[in-house]
Amino acid sequence: MPRITGSYLLLDGATLQPRALLDGAALTALRTPAVSALAVRHLTSEERPLRVVLFGSGPQAYGHVDALLAVRKLASVTVVARDPGRAAALAGHVRGIGVPEVRTGTAEEVAEADLVVCCTTAREPLFDGRRVAPGAVVVAVGSHEPDARETDTALVRRSEVWVEARAAALREAGDLLIPEAEGAIGPGHLTGTLADLVRGPALPPPGPAPRLFKSVGMAWQDLAVAVAVHRAATG
Repeated sequence: MPRITGSYLLLDGATLQPRALLDGAALTALRTPAVSALAVRHLTSEERPLRVVLFGSGPQAYGHVDALLAVRKLASVTVVARDPGRAAALAGHVRGIGVPEVRTGTAEEVAEADLVVCCTTAREPLFDGRRVAPGAVVVAVGSHEPDARETDTALVRRSEVWVEARAAALREAGDLLIPEAEGAIGPGHLTGTLADLVRGPALPPPGPAPRLFKSVGMAWQDLAVAVAVHRAATG
């Protein structure tokens, strides 16, 4: 069965009358990549197309490619996944929507990436965080439990860390909670939130530190996307 199942009932705020019933998996496949793309738009430069390493081959991986193409030009996409057949299928899809260079690869190739996107069900780090280049951006969306993570302590310790909200991240993000439990970072290690990125001044050009955006998913995101879908459908 799919990892995510469910339904989302959108109600009118004033009357509480039902307005739309959405498939929960489809909604998640829209809103998680949309949040990632918003962060990427603020954390990366438009100066040149991005070299992407994408971990995962499920619905989130497909959705993230579409969302990234909405905000940035992509020079290349390297797909890293456990199942070679699914990795090849995703690479074929990405090639078909116009990315110039697409192939399957290995975790070591994060060293050459401008952007690393993690959308897997992994509970242990996917790659060696010491290999991520200075100034590169890492987006991690697959884990949302205190004892699961896709990135390692080495990456978190050397990165600027951006999250949706501090309270949610410090409650759910194993990517941050495990390094904190190890004594590698403290709560003050967080650089800022998604709201800071959107409302604040533009960030300076990337420096020697990677930039990590850790997403755990929040209810307001579902609402925002459900409203947008409903408005698009009804005019």
